[in-house]
Amino acid sequence: MPISPGEERTGERVATTTVIFDAYGTLFDVAAPAREAASAPGGEALAEVWEDLARLWRDKQLDYTWLRAAAGRHADFRTVTEESLDWTLASLGLEEPGLRATLLGLYDRLAAFPEVPDVLAALKARGLATGILSNGTPQMLASAVEAAGIGGHLDAVLSAEDAGIYKPAAAVYALVGRHFGCAPVEVLFVSSNGWDAAAASGYGFTSVWVNRAGAPRERLWAAPEHELTDLTPLPEIA
Repeated sequence: MPISPGEERTGERVATTTVIFDAYGTLFDVAAPAREAASAPGGEALAEVWEDLARLWRDKQLDYTWLRAAAGRHADFRTVTEESLDWTLASLGLEEPGLRATLLGLYDRLAAFPEVPDVLAALKARGLATGILSNGTPQMLASAVEAAGIGGHLDAVLSAEDAGIYKPAAAVYALVGRHFGCAPVEVLFVSSNGWDAAAASGYGFTSVWVNRAGAPRERLWAAPEHELTDLTPLPEIA
């Protein structure tokens, strides 16, 4: 459904040929590492603050991508993920031996949200090309895709590393057209990050914001055309 009718594109919509997903928070549950570590033996201290850890780690991870992009000081997403975790552990005073390594290991094999395999299969059954476009490194993404068992439903896994900068830089969104040979108007872009969905719409994609947390709409230069609470209805939009 449109979330801002006044900002919808006018004219007849071009048929979608390609559905592209953000990875972290959209296909993969980024809260899973903290939740799993907290429920493991010896995780009692983490159990009290695991939700804070998951939130702060993700927020700082994104902050660092934007700061590095603005400063022209690129480092790959693995480095950013480690640095943001270090900040988060220090912020929460968590010094348990081995916790850092445990969390990073779990991040490499993130769980997919329950509806993901069926949604991807439905899109492929309709003859649509599917792929991931993520800030993650190729190695991180390959590990997550393998752990989730969804590689057979994806035609490509694209990393911002090939652009040398992070979203929402246009050079990252341009990787889709370069790989698939499609125009932006042929792409349905799906992200759980409101800023990402908005920027993708501004680039020229038709975008879907998967608003799992019920957050307010971002006040940015563009807006996503659709809003969902999870991915289940996506094949009807595509």
